[in-house]
Amino acid sequence: MSRAALLDDQDRLAEAIRFIEEGDRFLVVSHLHPDGDAVSSTLAVGWILHKLGKDFLMVNEDGLPAKFGYLWGSGQFIRFSPDLSASTFNRVIAVDCADFARIGEVRSCFGPDTALLNIDHHPTNDHFGRINVVFADAAATVEIVHDMAERMRIEIDADFATCIYTGLLTDTGGFRYSNTTPKVLRTAAQMLEAGAEGSRLAGLLLERTTFGQTMLLRLALNRMERSRNGKIAWTYVTVQDLADTNATLEDTEGLVNYPRNIEGVEVGILFKEMPDGGVKVSLRSNESADVSVIAKSMGGGGHAKAAGCTMSGSLKDCMERMIREVEAALE
Repeated sequence: MSRAALLDDQDRLAEAIRFIEEGDRFLVVSHLHPDGDAVSSTLAVGWILHKLGKDFLMVNEDGLPAKFGYLWGSGQFIRFSPDLSASTFNRVIAVDCADFARIGEVRSCFGPDTALLNIDHHPTNDHFGRINVVFADAAATVEIVHDMAERMRIEIDADFATCIYTGLLTDTGGFRYSNTTPKVLRTAAQMLEAGAEGSRLAGLLLERTTFGQTMLLRLALNRMERSRNGKIAWTYVTVQDLADTNATLEDTEGLVNYPRNIEGVEVGILFKEMPDGGVKVSLRSNESADVSVIAKSMGGGGHAKAAGCTMSGSLKDCMERMIREVEAALE
């Protein structure tokens, strides 16, 4: 990174810190169907606001996935309900949201003069905030939140460290993906020194599965298909599958890695039929394809090697359309 770019990053961090220090009451939001980084960065921001004596509310349209219940502040991570719209906030901090629409119905809590701080690491982020701290070279949004806390000279404890470590662990695939930089490992080491229990978190997040998740995996593996040239592999999960296995959408997490991990495959895809209609598509790339470009063309976004979108139409139609798009991108 050039010195000019580094100074610019520091300026944006300073602007975000002023935004927090000058306000008294905040709404903290993250993207729909929150993953480890979205949950952890929300709670880590909440922790900072708590330490500063600020008033805040952490709200997500889909609520907290049960497996993150061990994190500090998880009991304050509220699922959105329409009655919350009666309370409006003029200072909002959005974390891990690649675009404004990903905030979902929580937007109804925004006041007419809402000032929005956008903290994110997705290269497809459309800079929807008044202040945009978008660092595409960060492995996870928690990495940026950690840098903010460090710059604010807030003493880090085990609660905050566990939030940061959780976000890093999940968004780097257990420190296996190409976004695992030396800085990520240094930050992770600092969080271990501050009290994060690395082995326990790895067991909880990378190894433990629910029975429903195991049953979904069995179905997904039986449906695995490949393109003729073997460069694309995909599978799918239906709404009926969730009912039959007593599983949740949360249990589909990680299934996309199975088609991606097949030898010779360049892009792995998981299609998830959604209960409220449409199909959620997860894309994973090994080397050559930038799946964020494909996802963005379909109204989604993400990273070069991990992206997604939601498509309208039948499962069969969405699968055919997306596979054609991926085939065209690989030509």
